[in-house]
Amino acid sequence: MKAVRFTAWKTFPTIEEVERPKPGPGEVLLKIAGAGACHSDVAIFEQFDESMGDQLAPSYTLGHENSGWVEELGEGVTGVNVGDAYLSYGPIGCGQCPACSRGQDTYCYNAAEQPYLATGLGRDGGMAEYMTVPARNLVPLGDADPVAAAPLSDAGLTPYHAIKLALPKLQGGGKSVLVIGLGGLGQIAVQILTAITGATVYATDMKPEAMAEAEKSGAIPVEGGEGQADRVRELTGGQGVDAVFDFVGITPTIKVAQQVIARRGRITIVGVAGQPTSWDFYSNPYEAELTNTYWGTIEELYEVVALYRAGKISPSVKTYSMDQALQAYHDLHDGKLSGRAVVTPHA
Repeated sequence: MKAVRFTAWKTFPTIEEVERPKPGPGEVLLKIAGAGACHSDVAIFEQFDESMGDQLAPSYTLGHENSGWVEELGEGVTGVNVGDAYLSYGPIGCGQCPACSRGQDTYCYNAAEQPYLATGLGRDGGMAEYMTVPARNLVPLGDADPVAAAPLSDAGLTPYHAIKLALPKLQGGGKSVLVIGLGGLGQIAVQILTAITGATVYATDMKPEAMAEAEKSGAIPVEGGEGQADRVRELTGGQGVDAVFDFVGITPTIKVAQQVIARRGRITIVGVAGQPTSWDFYSNPYEAELTNTYWGTIEELYEVVALYRAGKISPSVKTYSMDQALQAYHDLHDGKLSGRAVVTPHA
C-alpha cells in the first residue's frame, strides 16, 4: 500500500510502498477515509532533530488526524463492527496511570517510557491506505461523513479541550472572547464557541479571507496590526475580553492577548510556536490567568463528534488524493490553506 513516510530528520516526507499492517491483540485495521495534514507534521520533518529523542525518531508513516472504516479485528476485540466508520483518538499512553484512566493519554504519567507519542507521532499514522488503531481509541461516527470528520481528532479536539476548561469564565450574560489565529483550529474554535457559549466572539488574523470565514460562523472580525488591542478594548467598553485563545503562540500574539484580557480573565495559548512573553504583577490584570493546553481527552472527542453529528460544527476541508499528499504538505507549509488539508486514499 502507499504511505507518506517520514524517513530522516530535516527531510521532506516521501510516498512509498509499504506492507499493509496487521492488527495485533486489542487493535483493529482501519481503512483510511481521511487523514488531516497538521502543522505538527511540518515541525516533525522540518524543525525537529535528534534532540527530540527516540519517540519521534524516523522512520514511520505520518498522520495523527484520522478517520476510516474498520476492515479487520485483532484478537480479543469486541463491540466494534467491521465496515462501520470511526474517528481515531491519536494519543496513546501507558493505559494504566491516572491520566490515561480518565482518557487523557496526552498527559500520561509514563509518557517518557512509551515507544511513541501517538499514531503519526512515532507510530505509523493514517497518511496511508490502512493503519492499525487500539480499539479503545475508536469513536463511532455513525452515518456522518468520515472524510470531513478526520480533522476533528486534533483540529476539533484541541480547541474544544481549551474552551471547555475556560467555560467558567464565559458563563453568564455579557461575556466576550477573542480568538487569535484563524487556521484550521481557530476556525473550528469559533464554531465551538458559538455552539456551546453565549459569549460574543471576536476573531483576528492577518488574512482577510480567514476573518471573513470566521464571520460566517458568527464571529466579529477585528483587524490586525497597529492599534489592534485598542480596537478590542473599544469593542468591549474598555473592559477587555473574558477569555483569549491564541492559536499562534508567538510573542506578538501573546502580547496582544495580555493587553486585551479583562480582570479575572483567562488566556489560553494553544499554538505551539513556543515563543516567550513577559509578565509582571503591575501590568497583569488582577487574577487574570495565563496558561496552555495540549490536545484533549477521548471523552471530549466523543463530545466533539456529537457536535459534528448535530451539525453544530463543520470543518472546512480541502481534499487531496494519496498521490497529491505531498502537495498537501507544501500548501500547508506555504500558508495556502485556511481550513484543513485532508488526504483521502480511497476516494
